[in-house]
Amino acid sequence: MTEFAAVPNETIFTMETTPLKFGPGATAEVGYDLKRLGVKRPLLITDRGLVRTGLADRVCHVLCEADLAADLYDDVHVEPTDVSWEAIAEYVQGRDYDGFVAVGGGSVIDSAKAANLFTTYPAQLTDYLNKPIGKGLPIPGPLKPLVAIPTTAGTGSETTAVAVLDILSLHVKTGISHRYLRPTLAIVDPLNTLTLPPMATAYPGFDVLTHALESFTSRPYDARPRHRPDDRPVYVGRNPVSDLWCEKALEYLGRSLRRAVLNGYDMDARTDLALAATYAGIGFGNAGVHVPHALAYPIAGQVRSFVPPDYPEGQPLIPHGLSVISTAPATFRWTFPTSPERHVRAAQLLGGDTSGLTDAQARDVLPQTLLSLMRDTGIPNGLGALGFGDADVAGLVDGALKQQRLLVCCPRDVGAEELEPIVRASMQHWT
Repeated sequence: MTEFAAVPNETIFTMETTPLKFGPGATAEVGYDLKRLGVKRPLLITDRGLVRTGLADRVCHVLCEADLAADLYDDVHVEPTDVSWEAIAEYVQGRDYDGFVAVGGGSVIDSAKAANLFTTYPAQLTDYLNKPIGKGLPIPGPLKPLVAIPTTAGTGSETTAVAVLDILSLHVKTGISHRYLRPTLAIVDPLNTLTLPPMATAYPGFDVLTHALESFTSRPYDARPRHRPDDRPVYVGRNPVSDLWCEKALEYLGRSLRRAVLNGYDMDARTDLALAATYAGIGFGNAGVHVPHALAYPIAGQVRSFVPPDYPEGQPLIPHGLSVISTAPATFRWTFPTSPERHVRAAQLLGGDTSGLTDAQARDVLPQTLLSLMRDTGIPNGLGALGFGDADVAGLVDGALKQQRLLVCCPRDVGAEELEPIVRASMQHWT
């Protein structure tokens, strides 16, 4: 390949995202969209909680009306594991599905991505898992059509090229990252989120918030080493296009996160959160996330006794949005020197008071704005409230260091020496 650029820095950024259909009632058009994509025999993937709400049956009815012969798989776990992925991979083997429909939150959509991958290119799970936990092999080619219908305003998985799971034996989260995983179409219908209880609204909402903040403050694409087109990562670093999506997501969160948690039937707030989740998904799915997400994986993987309210399983679990926001205030106090203006701008978009700040106040305005949102929406007070203590610091740091594909996006060089004080500062946020 002829080399044109003489500098060692990256000079190119890419923007790839999923086509989007948005609006109340959009779910009713899924049959039309599948037929448009040439799908005749889809697998509908969901979880048992959504089956109990009747939503899965309504989608099945829509597919039946469109003369689509769909099977239903409802054994998706909240926060998928290697065991649950191996189960769905075994289920799809030998079946002639020519497309997939995911109805659910990030756990369902990520599981559908895995089902699509393993029915199209069967392999050992570890072959595709990100390094150093797996081999990180590239996906050989395009997958079958996948239509994602999110029922939470959270992960943005309907727009991203990443699927995440827990490795039970290692007590750590990891995933598969490749552009071919990105869904073919996202149908985002705010009506599907109306029945979410308060904390099942708040935790995913803070996942959206950290997606946008981490991407908005990530290392710029042109301050990273150059890549050849065949090895350019999915996460390329912040850029002028990702900034647009992230800023809009923060604006919608600032005006509507509290409202949606406190009054689940506030349709305007629900619509704002649904848009914010999709916008942030486009932004971070291109730019990338960093420290809070890297730490979130071991935080969730090393849970002992925390049982989240409003979640169906009734067993120890730290939802992803809770694990990422727990270390965000300390992280953004530490990253502030890399882009003070961005940190202040983010606080302003989230509703913080940014007028007449001294230098010291400017450094704290984003962390304090986050803490205000956390207190107002019932987020537990730091890692200590989730069951962690000083004895856990080394394990959490070690787990985060395994997430180098995320840490490379951090605007400051980061290793164990930098992560340890962030974890310690996150044990308790307020008194």
